[in-house]
Amino acid sequence: MKLQLTTWMIAGAVALLAATPGSAQAPDAAGKPAKAGRAALSVSLISPLQQEWPQTLMANGALAPWQEVVIGAQTNALRIEQVMVDIGDRVVKGQVLATLRAAEIDNELAQSRASLAEAQVLAADAKEQADRARKIEASGTQALSAQQISQLLNTEKQTQVRVQLVQAQVQAVQLRLQNTRIVAPDEGVISARSASVGAMAQPGQDLFRLIRQSRIEWRAEVPGTALRLLKPGQAVKVFLADGAAPLAGKIRMVAPTVDAQTRNGLVYVSLPLSSELRPGLFVRGEFATGSSTGLSIPQSAILQRDGFAYVFRLMPDNKVEQVKVQLGRRVAERVEVMAGAGASTITVTTKLVASGVAFLSDGDQVKVVDSK
Repeated sequence: MKLQLTTWMIAGAVALLAATPGSAQAPDAAGKPAKAGRAALSVSLISPLQQEWPQTLMANGALAPWQEVVIGAQTNALRIEQVMVDIGDRVVKGQVLATLRAAEIDNELAQSRASLAEAQVLAADAKEQADRARKIEASGTQALSAQQISQLLNTEKQTQVRVQLVQAQVQAVQLRLQNTRIVAPDEGVISARSASVGAMAQPGQDLFRLIRQSRIEWRAEVPGTALRLLKPGQAVKVFLADGAAPLAGKIRMVAPTVDAQTRNGLVYVSLPLSSELRPGLFVRGEFATGSSTGLSIPQSAILQRDGFAYVFRLMPDNKVEQVKVQLGRRVAERVEVMAGAGASTITVTTKLVASGVAFLSDGDQVKVVDSK
């Protein structure tokens, strides 16, 4: 009895459900259930533009001094007495960077000058006697023998040579004294310093390094096959940081050789003076190599999906077709559509969905609200 009652209750519930309005789709005229319609997405359309696009070559490389001068001592074993500059200081040509202890050289110079004075006195006396001998010889008298006259003339020459020798010694000591003042050979920035007060300066030892005229250049590594596109004087943009305005440079020189390991060649780019330039910084840049025409569309018309780029083309029945494209150069908010899979079907008359492509799928029905 209990089982029979339960069976009746289930049957009644099923009948009630079947009779409830909206529990099933209403049949259409053919007696088949009608499918729920999908609302069409409103879109605006654009057509690709034929534009002149710049051709560029991207490269990476390090910043380096245009020329770096090594400054050292030119005298033997003298101690550093003063250091006037440090790393980062800007100097002018002839500015004193450091001085060496010069007391010993001062004494040597005084001795050399005394020797010169003595030699000049002897030379003057020898000349006086030689002049007298020449007069006697010219008069024809026998006051002096030919041998004595010759000896006096030779003494004059010897004392003159002695004066010249001591003068050279004085100049050498003066030069050594001058070299106790280490000066900048050109204007620029001190990039390195090893000089310290009290240290013994040796000839050939690096005391300072100077970036000549504060000029920094970019040494770009460019594939060897692309070097033919670059010539001195071409414009270059160098990007020091993301989002920052690029520096405008010019090619100074293209290396005549290519590295056998990397197959890259160096391109030397002159840059304007800037406090942001730091030697050793690795940056990127682009070389302007010409221009060419191409089709461009707004970035908003491109759908990036699964590593590929797509656009949606309007078909005659107001449905959209998903077309795979390849992208090229970018200028501001526009992107070049290059030849590739599907791109051959896109021309300047093709109507493409301008924005909102992330909400579309291939074959979707759309409602056009604007067309450009």
